[in-house]
Amino acid sequence: MADQDLKNKYQPVADFMSRTGFQIQHFHVENGKVVLSATAPTEYLKNRAWDEIKKVDPNFSDLQHNITVGSETLYVVKSGDNLSNISKSFYGSPNEYTKIAQANNIANPDKIQVGQQLKIPAA
Repeated sequence: MADQDLKNKYQPVADFMSRTGFQIQHFHVENGKVVLSATAPTEYLKNRAWDEIKKVDPNFSDLQHNITVGSETLYVVKSGDNLSNISKSFYGSPNEYTKIAQANNIANPDKIQVGQQLKIPAA
């Protein structure tokens, strides 16, 4: 398979990572394999990335990977957001919103504002 075709094969994984706050250090083809190194915001999202990889190729024998979990990430609040839905997207459960509230010294979880930057601690 040509290098660009191989990279295109795993592009949906890189797109998922970009949409969900991963820091991608490497995404290129080397020696006939895609090299993908990234830092996930949470363990939950790291596991979701593996689900995306397995959708592309259950064996992923043409992928050299290093996916780790960082200590925290920044998230900018969008219209319609609340701590519960932010928690669900990062941790897989809306009930983990207290981690985000504590990390940001938020006394009232209903008082976040559009444009506010929140620290999302790794789970």
